[in-house]
Amino acid sequence: QVQLVESGGGLVQAGGSLRLSCAASGRTFSSYTMAWFRQAPGQEREFVATISWRGGSTDYADSVKGRFTISRDNAKNTVYLQMNSLKPEDTAVYYCAADPRSYGRRTYEYDYWGQGTQVTVSS
Repeated sequence: QVQLVESGGGLVQAGGSLRLSCAASGRTFSSYTMAWFRQAPGQEREFVATISWRGGSTDYADSVKGRFTISRDNAKNTVYLQMNSLKPEDTAVYYCAADPRSYGRRTYEYDYWGQGTQVTVSS
C-alpha cells in the first residue's frame, strides 16, 4: 500500500514557475514507478510525466516537454514536478500516481493516486 499527498500548487502568472511535491508513505516507494497527471475542468485526466523506480528513465507529454521536469528522492519518499514557463493552458488539478509494475501514460496503469493539488496560471 502506498499513500500519496501532493503539495506545492497555487496561483502563478504566465511565464512563472512552481514545484509540486508528492510525499509517499510505505517502505516500498523506491520500487514504484511514479507519475504526474492533470485534469482541467470538463476534461479527462491526462498524462504529464513519469519516472522509473530508480529515476533513470523519464517520459513527458509533448505539451510539457522542455518546460517540466520530473524527479524523485527515494531517501525522502518524494517525487517532484518542476514546472517552468507556465502557460494558462497548464491550469488544472495535478495528481500524483504510483504503481509497482507499470511505466506508462494511461491512468488505468496506476493503482495509487493522491487527492490532487490545484495549479492556476493567470494570463
